[in-house]
Amino acid sequence: MSKILITGGAGYIGSILTQELLAAGHSVRVLDCLLHSGEGLLGVWTHPHFEFLRGDVTNAANRKAALKDVESVVHLAAIVGDPACKKQPDLARAVNEEASCRLIDEAGKSAKNFVFVSTCSNYGISDPAQLASEESPLNPVSLYAETKVAVERYLLRSPAHGITSSVLRLATVYGVSPRMRFDLTVNEFARDAALNKKLVVYGELHWRPYVHVHDVVRAIVRLLETPEAVRRGQVFNVGRTQENYQKLTLCQLLQKRFPALPVEYVKTGPDPRSYRVSFEKISKILGYETLHDVTGGLNEVIALVQKGTLINLDDPRWRNS
Repeated sequence: MSKILITGGAGYIGSILTQELLAAGHSVRVLDCLLHSGEGLLGVWTHPHFEFLRGDVTNAANRKAALKDVESVVHLAAIVGDPACKKQPDLARAVNEEASCRLIDEAGKSAKNFVFVSTCSNYGISDPAQLASEESPLNPVSLYAETKVAVERYLLRSPAHGITSSVLRLATVYGVSPRMRFDLTVNEFARDAALNKKLVVYGELHWRPYVHVHDVVRAIVRLLETPEAVRRGQVFNVGRTQENYQKLTLCQLLQKRFPALPVEYVKTGPDPRSYRVSFEKISKILGYETLHDVTGGLNEVIALVQKGTLINLDDPRWRNS
């Protein structure tokens, strides 16, 4: 059993990762400022190998306490998403970039492994005829991606940090989580379709890869279980190549189920990103394959909404921004 620190462990991904690592026999410490509440951790609260620290990664004392006696760090804590970063740019840089770099420095003094959870948004705008790989040029077009690129480079450019470092660039995530979000494309479209609300779609021909939140967690666990020599200094895109979709296709999938669903296509919008991504490397090197697809994810969120499991679905609590 190893002790693993998850920063942002109460969040959309972290709440599931915490459960999975505890189930696998690890000891888990979560550092989270609870910006979006801590309800996602209630299911593990009494687990004997779970520890919670309420704190902020921007606080040196909080980082020191969180890093004590841990073997591995999974760094999820961030101001996540383009809208949230645009709304609070100074905070985004302080959390996503400055605090992340300090955490890397400090983790290198004691921990053995550091997993930085990044994003395929780093590819920005690319030729849709080509698949972006881990070696493709990075073209961040938002503050969120800029901060992620900066930390990736800081983590990987020097072995002086003294830790085995790895980066996971996630496709756009979807699916049901204990800390639910409806500001993610698949989840938002599925919610609105289930409520028979008109979909307003910006840039319907833009491409994005998509990945289920449980598949993201499986990728993180797989990486931690991989020999250090294999993952040291490596970057992996997380997703499946066949799960690159245009937003138009997502709407068409929903209209098959809801033929009367109203959709308004807006040619231009605030988000210019469009990219298709290859996930061959993670499959080849880690033997990792996703288990979920977008169609199943849409159905899962639709069922959540139609059964009335959650209330006030337009409440800001279900969003990061």
